[in-house]
Amino acid sequence: MQNFNVMAYSAVLLQFQDVVGDEALPVADYGDWTDHRIPDDRGFWHPLVQQLFDYWLSIAPPGALPGRQHVEPEKMARCLSWLWLLDVCRDPLRYRCRLAGSNMVRSIGQEVTGRWLDEVHPRSVSDPCSRARFRIAAELGRPTWRRGAPRWARQLECKITESLLLPLAADGCSVDKIMAISVTLDADGRMV
Repeated sequence: MQNFNVMAYSAVLLQFQDVVGDEALPVADYGDWTDHRIPDDRGFWHPLVQQLFDYWLSIAPPGALPGRQHVEPEKMARCLSWLWLLDVCRDPLRYRCRLAGSNMVRSIGQEVTGRWLDEVHPRSVSDPCSRARFRIAAELGRPTWRRGAPRWARQLECKITESLLLPLAADGCSVDKIMAISVTLDADGRMV
């Protein structure tokens, strides 16, 4: 398995790091997500979230981010109903929902395929923490994990959301999609 700290940064930043070291890397403010790292111990993650993360690591070419061309849906069948895929559009930076699994659609209460994320979830833009989370995945190619109270509108019985954003880059460097999973849980930790 690849080391997260090596694999999670885009190949361009890794090339700069080899030449000039960490101190000279461009610094951007990503709020609470600026120093976020995927923990080495992921034993407390929901099994579906862990499975998707492990799969993403396994399909990454050496020193690069995986792209959509590396994803084989049949190899992550257990995750598909909780999965969502976003196209990363730039100038301005926006995200279009390419697909959403059936449990995601049920949890959100509407079909979102083909729609802009900021129209489906206005807080993805208005909430600085949510906005920064998507930016760090799109701009730096860094995955993010979160477990906590839902930040966006969900069905009433959903009290906890565990989510993982995974950058994809067809060229191994420039993020063009974000593959994500959101597992929704009730107050007792059961999937809803």
